[in-house]
Amino acid sequence: MKIFNSAQIRELDDYTIRHEAITSLDLMERAAKAIARVVMQRWATATPIVVFAGPGNNGGDALAVARLMAEAGYAVTVFLFNIHNRLSDDCAKNKQRLTDCRALKAFTEVVVNFEPPRLDAETVVIDGFFGSGLNKPLAGGFASLVRYINQSPCKVVSIDLPSGLMTEDNTYNVRQNIIRADLTLTIQQLKLSMLMADNQQYLGEVRVLDIRLSPDFIAAADCQFSLLEEHDVRSKLRLRSAFAHKGTMGTALMIAGSYGMAGAAVLATRACLRAGAGKVIACTPKRNCNIMQVSVPEAVLLIDKDEKIFSEPVDTEDFKAVAMGPGMGRNETTAIALIAQIRHTQCPMVLDADALNILGNHRAWLQQLPEGIVMTPHAAEFDRLEGSISNGCYDRLARAIALAERLHAYVLLKGHYSVLCTPDGKGFFNPTGNAGMATAGSGDVLTGIIAGLLAQGYNQQDAALIGMYLHGLAGDLAVRDLGQESLIAGDLIHYLPKAFARIRE
Repeated sequence: MKIFNSAQIRELDDYTIRHEAITSLDLMERAAKAIARVVMQRWATATPIVVFAGPGNNGGDALAVARLMAEAGYAVTVFLFNIHNRLSDDCAKNKQRLTDCRALKAFTEVVVNFEPPRLDAETVVIDGFFGSGLNKPLAGGFASLVRYINQSPCKVVSIDLPSGLMTEDNTYNVRQNIIRADLTLTIQQLKLSMLMADNQQYLGEVRVLDIRLSPDFIAAADCQFSLLEEHDVRSKLRLRSAFAHKGTMGTALMIAGSYGMAGAAVLATRACLRAGAGKVIACTPKRNCNIMQVSVPEAVLLIDKDEKIFSEPVDTEDFKAVAMGPGMGRNETTAIALIAQIRHTQCPMVLDADALNILGNHRAWLQQLPEGIVMTPHAAEFDRLEGSISNGCYDRLARAIALAERLHAYVLLKGHYSVLCTPDGKGFFNPTGNAGMATAGSGDVLTGIIAGLLAQGYNQQDAALIGMYLHGLAGDLAVRDLGQESLIAGDLIHYLPKAFARIRE
C-alpha cells in the first residue's frame, strides 16, 4: 500500500474526479456513505450523535454523514463552524442538503459565539473539523473545543484524521490540541502520521475505507513511503531447486555472544538456520562453547581465542553473509576487532545490537562502512548512532532516511511498524508484529533471519523486507496460541516455519 503525502492525496481526488466521470460532490457522498455505514453498524439509533464540522471538505464529509444518519432515524445535532464566512463549495452544498433534511434534530452555524453542548458517555461525536489538508497546529477557539471534547466522556469518531493531527510531520505540533479519537475512519489509504508510535494515542482504532479512488493514479504514483503487503513478500520468496544442497544454500557467519550473553548467539544462530541458510558458523568466545553445542547442534563453532569476548577478526572469504552484534558486548578490544572485521569483509553484512552501540561510541567509523550494509537499530540504538536524541518518531524517521542515503546503507528502524530505509531515500513500513514481541532477544532473531536470507543470495533490500515481515508474522502466529504476555524470543523461531508456510499459501 502506497502512503501518499498531503499533496498527493489532493491530486488523487482531483484525478478521480477528472477521469472517472464523477463530481466532487458525488465523491464526497460516496465517502460519507462509507463512513455512515460503519458508524451505524456500531451504534444504535438511540445513540445521541453530535457532529462538529469545519468549513472545508472534511466538514462537508461530516455534514453529509449527519444527513445520512438523520435520515436513518438517529437524533443528530450539528455544529458547522464558519467563523470566517467562507465554506468550500462542496461544504456549502452539503450544508444546504442538510438544512433541507426534516429529520435533523438541530443545526447551528457557528459564526461568532459558541456554547458547547453537553457531551456525556452516551454521546458519539463525529469529528469533521479538519482532515488531511491541515498544515499548522490548531489554536484559538478550535483548540479550546478540541480540549473540551477530549476532557468529556463521549466516544469520538474522526473522519480521515483526528482533527489537529497533520498528515506527515507533527514534530512541532501542539499535542493537547489534537482530538483523541476512539475510531478513525481514514479514506482509501493510511497516512504517514498514522504509522508513528507517538501519534497512536490520538487514533484509537483505525479503519481504512475504500471509496474507489482512481486505481490508475494509485498504481502510477511514485511515493516515498509504502506499507508492505503479503503479496509483496510472496512475490519475492524463491522456490528451492530440487537439487539444492547445503553448499548452494549459502554459508553465514554469525559473530555473536560474550560471556553471560550466550543466549543472544543461540537465538540469532537458530533463526539464521530456520530462515534457510545451508550452513551457519557461529563465532563466539570459549566460555560459550558448551552452551552453543548443546543449544544449536546444527551450527559449526568458530571459537574465539579469548575466553569471554570477541577479540579478533576472522577470514570471511568462504561466507555469503556475515551478521555481527547480538550479545557481543562493548569491550574496547571487541570494538577494535569489530571495525577490523567490517573493513575486511566483502560479503553482505548485518549489524545489530552491540555492533551498533560500538559504532555509536565511535561515530567516525561510520564512514568506513561499506555500501549496502544492513543495520537494524531500535530507537535508542539509532539515537546513539546519530549522537543525539531524536525529537519524536517523524524526526527519527527523517534522520534514518538521511543516514541510509548518506552511507548508501539499509537502515531497518525497529518498532511497531518497523521501517526499512533504503539508499534511494525510500521507506517501507512493516504491518506485521505485536506488543508481545517486546521481549529480550526478539531483535537477535530478526538479525538471524536476515542473515539467513542474505546467505541464500537474496539482495539486501529483499532480505530485510522479507525478514522483517516474516519476523512479525511469526510473532502474530505465536500470539494466537500463547498470548502477548507469554511470548518469548524463542517462540518466534518456533513459529517461523508457519510464517513461511503462510506466505507460500
